[in-house]
This record gives sequence, C-alpha cells and structure tokens, in this order.
Amino acid sequence: MARYSPERKEAVLKKLLPPLSRPVPSVAKEEGISEPTLYHWLHQLRAEGKPVPQSGRSPEQWSAEAKFAVVVETAGLSEVELSQYCREKGLLPEQVKEWKQACIAGTQTEAQRRQAEREQSKADRKRIRQLERELQRKEKALAEAAALLVLRKKLRALYGEEDEDN
Repeated sequence: MARYSPERKEAVLKKLLPPLSRPVPSVAKEEGISEPTLYHWLHQLRAEGKPVPQSGRSPEQWSAEAKFAVVVETAGLSEVELSQYCREKGLLPEQVKEWKQACIAGTQTEAQRRQAEREQSKADRKRIRQLERELQRKEKALAEAAALLVLRKKLRALYGEEDEDN
C-alpha cells in the first residue's frame, strides 16, 4: 500500500475541489493514484466537515452537510474574505448567504417562525399600501394631464387656431 506525503495529498485534493473540480478518473490517471484512494480522501474530508461537492454537481445540488460546512467556515469572514473564499470554492456569495438564512430558518422554533412570518406580512402590507398610494397619485396626475389636453384642444377649436397635432 502506497503512502503519500501530506503535501502531495493536498496538491491532488486541490485539483479535485473547487474551483478546478476536476473529475476523479482524470486526476487518478494523471497522478498515478488509484480512484478508490482519491474517493477515500474525499470521504475523509467530508467526515471532517469540509465542504466537498459531489462529483459533477453544481453548488445548488450539494448535500445539506456540505452547505452547512460552508456556512460554518464562512461565519466569521468579512465581505472581502467571503468573496475570496467563494472564488476559491467556485461559489457565489449570494449562495452562501442564502444557505445561511436556510440554516437559521431551520433552527427557529415554531413561535419564532410565526413571528417572522407576521413581521414579513406586516412589512408586505405596508409596502402594498405605499404602492397603492403612489399609483393613485400617478392616476390623478395622468387624469389632470388628459383634462388639460382636452381643454387646450377645445380652446383652440373655439378660437379657430390650427391644431399642432394635425
């Protein structure tokens, strides 16, 4: 059984993980390492809680454990560090933020979830009222403009002036 140095193992794993995400068979052939060994290394990383995507899957298709591992790894990162992390892993910062919200929502109690829904509903109703007021204001302005145009046409017709539109 061959033993590989930690440095070589790390270099090979970099080829398998994002952003390169090369297929195991091609890396195995290139490096002269058996495929089962590479799959075992990936399995070990998953067991350690590292975000290891399934082969050939987009980040949205990753397992819940892999997504949670990404959320945990990025919890204390700043925006710049998060962007760098995402570039290295082939992710988008929006995906990580979405996964974080899903994790938070999954841990909320039923009472907290209902409270959040009520707050969201209240905010939605407020926004609807604001949009309805704005729509009414614009409808009034449009009606006023239409009335002014009609009055102008009637005034021109009364004095016998040529209409600009004709």
